[in-house]
Amino acid sequence: MHRIVLASNNPGKALEMQALLRGMSIELVPQPLYCVPSVVETGLTFVENALIKARHACEHTGRAAIADDSGLEVEALAGEPGIYSARYAGEDADDTANNRRLLDELIDTPVSERKARFICIIAYLRHSRDPDPLICRGTWEGQIIEHPRGTNGFGYDPLFYLPELECTAAELEAQTKNRISHRGQALQALLEALQREG
Repeated sequence: MHRIVLASNNPGKALEMQALLRGMSIELVPQPLYCVPSVVETGLTFVENALIKARHACEHTGRAAIADDSGLEVEALAGEPGIYSARYAGEDADDTANNRRLLDELIDTPVSERKARFICIIAYLRHSRDPDPLICRGTWEGQIIEHPRGTNGFGYDPLFYLPELECTAAELEAQTKNRISHRGQALQALLEALQREG
């Protein structure tokens, strides 16, 4: 069993990623179990922030680490909230506050013009000085609706509507979401890359 540190303190993200890896010969251990402190995400892109988090976890644990940086980009808001998705309503904002701010920003925008996408970048570092990290990307297209729907998932899932499925991300069963989501796509690409490495 290959043990890898998950550089995240987000329990929803940890559960989602552990479910995606079920059945693989990988044990994903959330960084709080190693008492890894949080790191300031000073990057200007999802890639930079994922690398910062993964390298930080490697340095503190001496183990390989996976970090993802993901967020929501809304076309009508010129790509916001983007890398600031988790703290869109402030540094200590929760999902409810972030969702409320997003709806406030879009209050004058018709639903037909609320195209959005989730982006996920996953970085895998074998050690803290890894010069050739694996970087994988996933995207998930949808639109932002006017009122939250569904109780599954976390973050912006209750507002992220999938026209082809006629539901929000928060109305999907976990297994379906894990297969088609931005994080699921990026993690699948990472697993394929790891398998090629042997």
